[in-house]
Amino acid sequence: MSAVAEIPANSLPPAAPAWSRRLAALDRGQRLRLGLGVVLLLAVVIIGLVMGRQADWRVLYSNLSDKDGGAIVAQLTTMNVPYKFAEGGGAILVPSDRVHDVRLRLASQGLPKGSVTGFELMEGNRFGMTQFQERLNFQRGLEGELTRTIQSIESVETARVHLALPNQNGFFREQQKPSASVLVTLRGGRTLDRAQIAGIVHLVASSVPGMTPSSVSVLDDTGKLLSNPPDGTPGAGSGGDAQQLQYVQQIEALYSRRILDILEPVVGRSNVKAQVTADVDFSQTESTSEQHRPNQTADSGAVRSQQVVESTGPSSAQPAGVPGATSNQPPAQPAAPVNGQAAPLTPGGGGDTHLTLPTKRT
Repeated sequence: MSAVAEIPANSLPPAAPAWSRRLAALDRGQRLRLGLGVVLLLAVVIIGLVMGRQADWRVLYSNLSDKDGGAIVAQLTTMNVPYKFAEGGGAILVPSDRVHDVRLRLASQGLPKGSVTGFELMEGNRFGMTQFQERLNFQRGLEGELTRTIQSIESVETARVHLALPNQNGFFREQQKPSASVLVTLRGGRTLDRAQIAGIVHLVASSVPGMTPSSVSVLDDTGKLLSNPPDGTPGAGSGGDAQQLQYVQQIEALYSRRILDILEPVVGRSNVKAQVTADVDFSQTESTSEQHRPNQTADSGAVRSQQVVESTGPSSAQPAGVPGATSNQPPAQPAAPVNGQAAPLTPGGGGDTHLTLPTKRT
């Protein structure tokens, strides 16, 4: 007798899916390659999602000098603004939604400052350039070179130079003198002493033909005049001619020494102090005057021109002839008249006739 067990249909294990049967049918190498493919696909999807979420990059500034680029990058780091460089480092890129905000914030701090161009402008002269354009490029180049030199001073952070070069004409009285203005921005906590200001003034004046130190004005970023006033009088805190400043200092030291020499024997060496401030006027004035006086009377008439003519006439008769004692004697008066009566004829012997004529001594 045999026993047969009956198994219900709902208790049988379900059939495996088709992809599971295919995966089970693969060998170990095929399963490994399939797993690497799935991993790469997931990586591509994740990268795409991340790139899609990032903001678009736009150019903040391009064609910057190394100095301006470094200052801008340092400021972007301080403001926690992400940035990157374009290919070749010719531009700085920031997120597009922050371009205008970053530009305004950098502009409030004076960035970018821009590079100073000197006589490089003269290298790009093109054919057909007018004389006015050549003069303008020369003036801009000279301003740039002076700006570079002034910025090399340790206390000066930035500087700007403005030159006024008038056109010269053939009339000497109508010629105008050139002038210049210098605006300097000092570094934090730095100042310029009188010698440095005088050096800047003489640097600019010596670089332009015909310019005098009194025609140069130096200002700081607050609008304060650092150089001499127009009358040329040096004062406290002002620059100017180094020779004039030295002359004023010598006068002050001389009078201080004289005061001490007078008072120290009376009150004691350590009981007196003397300080002298000399106010010296170095102004120079040139004037031209023309006077016109009418001829009121004959005696007070103004002589416009005078001409002297000298003439010499013939003198008395001078001796003539061969040099000697006889010729040096003056001629004597004639003894016989030139036009006298003829002498009568007298008969002579031998039938000869003699004629006697009057003679004239010469």
